[in-house]
Amino acid sequence: MRGFWRDFCRDRRGNYALLTAVAMVPLMGAVALSVDYSGVVNEKQRVVNALDAANFATARRLAEGATDDQLRAYALEFFRANLGDSIDPANTTLSVTLPSSTTGGGLVKLCAALVYKPYFLPAAALLVDKESSDVNYSVCSEVRLKNTLEVAMVLDNSGSMSNLGTGAGQKRIDLLKQAAKQLVDTLAQQAAAIKQIDKPVQFSIVPFAASVNVGTQNDNASWMDTYGLSPIHHENFDWTTLNATNKYAQKINGIWYKKGSDWGEQEGQMLTRFSLYRDMKVVTSHERIVGSKRVVCDEYRSNHTCKRSHDEYDYNDTYGPFASWQGCVEVRPYPYNVNDAAASGGPNNTGTGVGDPATMFVPMFAPDEPGNHWYLTQDPDEAKPVTYGAANSWWNDDPTSTTGKTRQSNMAKYFQPRPINAPVLSTGAGPNYSCTTTPITPLTDVTQAAGLTAIKAAIDLMQPNGNTNVPEGMAWGWRTVSSTEPFTEGRLESERGNDKVVIVLTDGENTYSTVSSDPAGNKSTYAAYGYTGLAYYGTAVTRLFTGTSNAIGQFNYSSSNYTAALNEQMASLCDNAKAANIMVMTVALDMSATDAGDKKAMDALKACSSDSRFRKDPTDPSKPAKLFWNATGATLSDNFKEIANELSNLRVVG
Repeated sequence: MRGFWRDFCRDRRGNYALLTAVAMVPLMGAVALSVDYSGVVNEKQRVVNALDAANFATARRLAEGATDDQLRAYALEFFRANLGDSIDPANTTLSVTLPSSTTGGGLVKLCAALVYKPYFLPAAALLVDKESSDVNYSVCSEVRLKNTLEVAMVLDNSGSMSNLGTGAGQKRIDLLKQAAKQLVDTLAQQAAAIKQIDKPVQFSIVPFAASVNVGTQNDNASWMDTYGLSPIHHENFDWTTLNATNKYAQKINGIWYKKGSDWGEQEGQMLTRFSLYRDMKVVTSHERIVGSKRVVCDEYRSNHTCKRSHDEYDYNDTYGPFASWQGCVEVRPYPYNVNDAAASGGPNNTGTGVGDPATMFVPMFAPDEPGNHWYLTQDPDEAKPVTYGAANSWWNDDPTSTTGKTRQSNMAKYFQPRPINAPVLSTGAGPNYSCTTTPITPLTDVTQAAGLTAIKAAIDLMQPNGNTNVPEGMAWGWRTVSSTEPFTEGRLESERGNDKVVIVLTDGENTYSTVSSDPAGNKSTYAAYGYTGLAYYGTAVTRLFTGTSNAIGQFNYSSSNYTAALNEQMASLCDNAKAANIMVMTVALDMSATDAGDKKAMDALKACSSDSRFRKDPTDPSKPAKLFWNATGATLSDNFKEIANELSNLRVVG
């Protein structure tokens, strides 16, 4: 028997079927694994495709301002709709991770966990005596939001910008132009390759000095006070001085109107600053009528014969427009001077005001201050002036006004043509006094050749002239990147993945000028805050001091106090802008820390600036660096390169 088993085991003749049967076990398992593996790969790819599609769609909805709950629901619906019929949505779960900040780029991350039901793995597992089990796997998709930028460059155009930059040998304004254009070019080149995003980088230009120019094309804009409803619109004017029997002014529902038959076709028109610009006329020709000579006796003898006489003539006068609004606006009353509140003060269909008229923007109109009064005589060569010596005397005063204050506020004078023999206005004089800057250039896409050219051309047009009003410049910088009027080019504030940036550069402290001769009691020259003295027809403190602390003397009419008030207005504005997610970058140009005034200005600019998201304070690495640069003429170009790097880090390309 023992030999039989030994021979049987050695016999190979009938072993093929047995070997085949034994070999089929791993072969069948391999086939099953191959089929199931192929199924897993194919299904996984379908899940990845559905996940990517859902992620890109969710990212678009995020940019449109959807809430987190809406985004998660949308992502799940979109993902399941794209899985296809072969995958049961019940076998999948989806997690959605959204950016934590409404600013900056960030990631949208979608992860799907899937339970795969294999076809053959359970049977194969039995053949090899293994327990069957489902296949669990997960895949993730990340979409990096390519951040968009809206940058307002708020640039000092005050007179001191004509000084040479320290260590540079060029004027500060020229150095600024070069650095600003370099910044625009850098960001434009980086964004040029990004095709899937509309307007990836936009710039606006806000030149400022004593005021800001919003552009003459906006004279009839819905946010301009064209009805004269704002509480500051008439603060320098007394319309009751138009009181002739048939030519007077009447206030109806807060609006002043021309009343009386002597107005002719103008009766019923509104009386506003805009109407003043239209109504002021100048005599352009004063021609003697041939044959109109007449002798007028000046003194008679006792026998009633003429002892002394002169000749008089009739003249034909031709009139032309005197001036037009050049685009500058006054500062809104507090708190609207330090925020981005929308203008909402126009009249309704009954003519009464709606909303708050104080939110409207008022055109600058510098009143004719008491000065030279030029009488129009029969002979232009006989015109004689009466001098009061105010800073901005540009019209013929009404001689019936007996004091400097009444001469300035008397409105009847503006409806008497300016005589042909009156002297030519000096530079910067007239109703547009303190309006010295070129207009704002709204947000413009610099990835387009035309847009890039327009922004750089606006930079080149800047010219230095006037005082320094940083808060008003910054306020308009904020308004240009805002999505609401006055300028609406900015993306919605709810849109994620977009940064709104305001870059402020100035070469000195805030200034508002006092006057040496002040016959009307103005306490200052006229600029964007109006006069710093009390309003003529009210008891409110002037706008420059409203909203400031008790440390500001509201009846201290000194240059240093004006600067202190402007600094406080600026601090409030900076806090409000940063609270609204505006990134503020500030540059102090050629200021000295050893000069008390410069030191205060530098401290104010640094306090105004935002924190960097990327750099640490070199003196204290536990804190972020401030977005503040202390520049000189020699370093300005490099400082703007650092600003470009900071902005470049905000947007991830790729």
